Amino acid sequence: MDNPGKKPIIGILGGIASGKSTVAAEFAKLGCKIIDADEIAHELLDEPNVRSKIISYFGNRILGPEGKIDRNKLGDMAFSDAVKLSELNNIIHPVVLEQTEELIERYTNENEVRGIVLDMPLLVEVGWVKRCDRVIFVECSEQVRGDRAKKMGIYDEKQFKIRENFQISLDNKTQLSDNTVDNNSDFSDLTKQVTEIFSHIVANK
Repeated sequence: MDNPGKKPIIGILGGIASGKSTVAAEFAKLGCKIIDADEIAHELLDEPNVRSKIISYFGNRILGPEGKIDRNKLGDMAFSDAVKLSELNNIIHPVVLEQTEELIERYTNENEVRGIVLDMPLLVEVGWVKRCDRVIFVECSEQVRGDRAKKMGIYDEKQFKIRENFQISLDNKTQLSDNTVDNNSDFSDLTKQVTEIFSHIVANK
C-alpha cells in the first residue's frame, strides 16, 4: 500500500450464496468495518426519490400490500430482462456508491477501525475493484451454493442460474483476486483462513 496511514480497503468476491457476508463478518471480528451494498440498496427502496423512479419505470406491480416496494417482485422483474436490470442499476447504484464513499471517508478517520471491507455483489461490474487494496475470492462449489440459497429461501434453482448469469464469471473473479478463502469446509477453518489473510494485510501496510 502506498500510504501507510491509510486503512486497507478489502473487496470480497464470490458467487451467489458463496458466503461473502460470512467472510466479511469474520473481518469485522478483527476490527474491520463492513460496507454492505445490498443493505444500502434495500434501504434506498424506501427513499422517496429512488422509490418514485423505480415505480415510474417498473409500475405498481412491484408493490406489496402495504404499498412498499416488494424486493422479490422487483428482483424477478429486473432479472427477467437485461435492459430492465440495467435501468434498475442506473437508478440505485450511483446513490449506493455515493453512500459507500461517505462511509469509507468516515471509517478512514476512526482510529479504532483496522480495515474497511466492501461486501458488494457487483464490485467488479461497477469498477470498484480498483478501489481495493486487497481482493478476496470466496471459493464455494455450485452445489453447496445452490443448496444454501434454497435453504435460506433466497432463490430456487432457476432463479439462482438466472441471477448468476448476470454477473461476470467466477473464473474472472478468481483472476482478479489476491487471495482465496475456501468455504467448502467447516466454519473454524474459514475463520483461520480469514485471520491469516488479514494478518498478512496488516503486516504489509
